[in-house]
Amino acid sequence: MDKPDRSSALDGIQDFLKQIVYGGNDGIVTTFAIVAGFAGAQSDGVAQIGGLAVLVFGLANLFADAVSMGLGEFLSARSQHQMYRARRATRLSRIEGAPDAEIDRFTEILRDRGLAEASARQAAEAISSSPPVMADMMLSHSKGGTAPESEDSALNGLVTFAAFVAFGVVPLLPYLLREADELSLVLSLSATLAALAALGLLRGIATGENRRRAVAETLGVGSICAAVAFVVGWLVGG
Repeated sequence: MDKPDRSSALDGIQDFLKQIVYGGNDGIVTTFAIVAGFAGAQSDGVAQIGGLAVLVFGLANLFADAVSMGLGEFLSARSQHQMYRARRATRLSRIEGAPDAEIDRFTEILRDRGLAEASARQAAEAISSSPPVMADMMLSHSKGGTAPESEDSALNGLVTFAAFVAFGVVPLLPYLLREADELSLVLSLSATLAALAALGLLRGIATGENRRRAVAETLGVGSICAAVAFVVGWLVGG
């Protein structure tokens, strides 16, 4: 029986790390903000408003924002791809119209990236035999763009949506799984912190950065947002 390919799974996470972290963090903070906001608005505690109110507002907000985030990621990626295609077409036109000038420009780019003058010139002349490759390399170095063929806009949006829902539902679990009482807010806060820590750990594993720092950063950002929601609820409702 074949063992699971951990490297393939890690590669998959790395490919969509931006969408997972972006969607997951926003989902956690958004839904806990509903809980914290209600709690802050009630001097007698969140139990007084009932778990049903938290669930109705929390779930409605969760799925509405998840759809918005997913579509926003899709449209953002589409816009970036269209911009890249426009810049690529302009660059190809310049390569075909003034190849020597573009070779000089590409040589300068490669030299700035650390190649010696002779090596940079040789590489630029060799790559110029394929204008599309040359255009892509020049754009990636000068603009930091990504070729549309390397990303799936729809899949990016779907991963963002899924991460938002999967992580965002965690703060609501105490209200889904048990009757709301004074302990519900504490359980929701604990679940929120655990979800943020898990997201930070996932980021640390995928990027190879210091895991403690990744967890601390994720917890810090989420805690600040939750505190703001609680204080605003207290100010408005108090």
